[in-house]
Amino acid sequence: MSRFDCLVPLPGAGFGGRIRSCGPPGAAALVAAAEAEPEALPRALAEAGGVLLIPGMGAMAEDAALLLRLSRLFGPEVENYRETGMQPNMIHPEVPEIFVVSNIPPVHRAPPARPEPPLTAEGRLPVQFPHRRGWHTDQSYRRPPPDISLFLAVVPVPQGQGQTLFADGAAAYDALPEALRARVDGLDGLHVSSTAGRRREAVLEGAAPKPLAPHHRPQRQPLARLHPVTGRRALYLCEYGQMDWLDGPIAELEPGPHGEGALLLEALVTHLTQPRFVYVHEWTAGDLVVWDNRCTVHAATWFDAERLERVMWRTTVSGNPGAAYAGEAKSWVAA
Repeated sequence: MSRFDCLVPLPGAGFGGRIRSCGPPGAAALVAAAEAEPEALPRALAEAGGVLLIPGMGAMAEDAALLLRLSRLFGPEVENYRETGMQPNMIHPEVPEIFVVSNIPPVHRAPPARPEPPLTAEGRLPVQFPHRRGWHTDQSYRRPPPDISLFLAVVPVPQGQGQTLFADGAAAYDALPEALRARVDGLDGLHVSSTAGRRREAVLEGAAPKPLAPHHRPQRQPLARLHPVTGRRALYLCEYGQMDWLDGPIAELEPGPHGEGALLLEALVTHLTQPRFVYVHEWTAGDLVVWDNRCTVHAATWFDAERLERVMWRTTVSGNPGAAYAGEAKSWVAA
């Protein structure tokens, strides 16, 4: 009998699950129970469609090793950010596997811009592209890309701001018209870091592209990615920030912001981020959300950074990208 229950779906969504431990409360007890049953939470993540909420993990903020221990259950490699070029001010001072997302010193990471208008015509939070911007999957500009992210609310902002949005790439893929689904199956997106000077805005402005070292060059990823655990295909793409708008965004289609590839990508992102595929998470202190980058995309929302302080911790887990990446060296590591 499992030590955990998973309540599915998450409120207001068609996917995701909330974990409830059948044992003693608290982060230390949950991590110990998960280590005693190491397949339980990864299995729950797969069965829930790629998003898990584990509430009540506030003690991890005082004992960061608990977050690292839990992260290790989701894959063989937890990224050490000191080894992968992260800015030092964004790395946890004692646990380099933790990336700190915060608007306060020393991080100074600003939130995304507020959408214009800030609400939909129905008075709701915008989720669909292009009204909502920033949809992406973590580090898609790497081959192999990472599997799982864990995000802990150390100091969240009040609910109604600073939400995180998740979209179900598998359900969106299944809902594509048959002809479009067949077309997508044969195409690759061209992904690149947002710092490479190939963002849509830079290309539209005519900015000269930066010369890129081999380990920073754009990487091809399938638009429909086969999940190595569930066997389902999911849309795997980002919108403007992590795609190559100079030679892409879709390989072997007309490139550039006005090309055939751009039109297809924008149509797919608009489809993927329809409210019926989206879960909106309102953060409470101690919430831990685990998501699967292989089958979901996500976006951050605005909060009033002039009045509010926010501190979130993230870990990134790799090791099972699927057969298409078998034997590949890490593209982002300099030879």
